[in-house]
Amino acid sequence: MGAATAAGAAVTADRLATTVAELRTRGPLVQCLTNVVVAQWTANTLLAAGASPAMVDNTHEARALAGGAGAVLVNLGTPQEDTVAAMREAVAGATDAGTPWVLDPVAAGALPWRTGVAQELLQIAAPAVVRGNASEILALDGGRGGRGVESVDTAEDALPAAEALARRHGCVVAVSGAVDHLTDGDRLIRVANGDVLLTKVTGAGCALGALMAACTAVTDDALVAAAAATALYTVAADAAATAARGPGSFAVALLDELAALEPAQLADRVRLS
Repeated sequence: MGAATAAGAAVTADRLATTVAELRTRGPLVQCLTNVVVAQWTANTLLAAGASPAMVDNTHEARALAGGAGAVLVNLGTPQEDTVAAMREAVAGATDAGTPWVLDPVAAGALPWRTGVAQELLQIAAPAVVRGNASEILALDGGRGGRGVESVDTAEDALPAAEALARRHGCVVAVSGAVDHLTDGDRLIRVANGDVLLTKVTGAGCALGALMAACTAVTDDALVAAAAATALYTVAADAAATAARGPGSFAVALLDELAALEPAQLADRVRLS
């Protein structure tokens, strides 16, 4: 586990609940430069959670909106030359304005060009959070990557790489898996909620990155933000799975549960270690 400390100092269930309550109260605007497969799901997830999505990914507007948004998501799921150019603009605009941004390096390691784009964006400015599966995080630290968007490694396998990335870039690294691992290079949080049906809904992980961005807009502690978003999403998934007949009904129920989940319920149900 390196230098990270189990259960992360000051990151408690009550603090995560407070962050979710603040998200609902403030309703931050989240600029999403994301992939074409998941744009609608991501927008609906943000709306259900209490945030406001802005799916602006063109070079004419990306920098200006990043300067005025509460947070920015950069997701590399379906990169094109023009959208990557807009990502560079958005990261620069966010940096100039002090706007937190989140990087989701989809399929990093599996495909060289997008891996290079992810590394380039990290060099422009440090994100508040890097969110990915274990293989994507390992790839950013020089590993081999997975099979496209599928991880071939566990979150525990990727923890040393996550800690190294967090220290190198001064950010939080969130590794999704059966148990999510989140670290800032010093503190470590594990969140053990969630259901396997999340793996059957296209864009479930991508939307989690957007929720992390939303939470960075309402707290200065990026580890708390990433953990609060993970708790909100996975606790809602637990509830949605109880009545779902399959992936379709689960996806609808997940949006409903995201909207209905009260902060006090989250604090009671989240499984942190």
